[in-house]
Amino acid sequence: MNLSNLKYAQGSRKDRKKVGRGGARGKQSGRGSNGAKSRSGYKSRPWFEGGQMPIQRRLPKRGFKNFGRTEFQIVNLARLEKLKVDEVTPEVLYKLGVIGHEGIPLKVLGDGELTKKLSVSANAFSKKAQEKIEAAGGRITIL
Repeated sequence: MNLSNLKYAQGSRKDRKKVGRGGARGKQSGRGSNGAKSRSGYKSRPWFEGGQMPIQRRLPKRGFKNFGRTEFQIVNLARLEKLKVDEVTPEVLYKLGVIGHEGIPLKVLGDGELTKKLSVSANAFSKKAQEKIEAAGGRITIL
């Protein structure tokens, strides 16, 4: 016995099915009668839906997303009134838990009344907020 005598076990290996030579897999060789899939060299893209209107064209499109928009965290004057500090900065507001993120720009809006004299630093102010802070004797600093 040597390596040249070795054979696979009976039934463990099958021959490739020969198609296009008459019999069960003759004529169209199991590819159907016509269309792109019956041709040689056919490749389908993963998003191709067989000629059906593609999903990105079926779904409705609405509105406009401005990718250049600056997203602000907002704080109203009513919230600043409740704080027990004289100097208001984004860092102070973050430490007190008034705003959730330190890196996102801060905008102060004019909802509520301000009676205290505050020094407020932020990236932006509404006109109403600016007027109310200055009327209360405070000052604003734009970062």
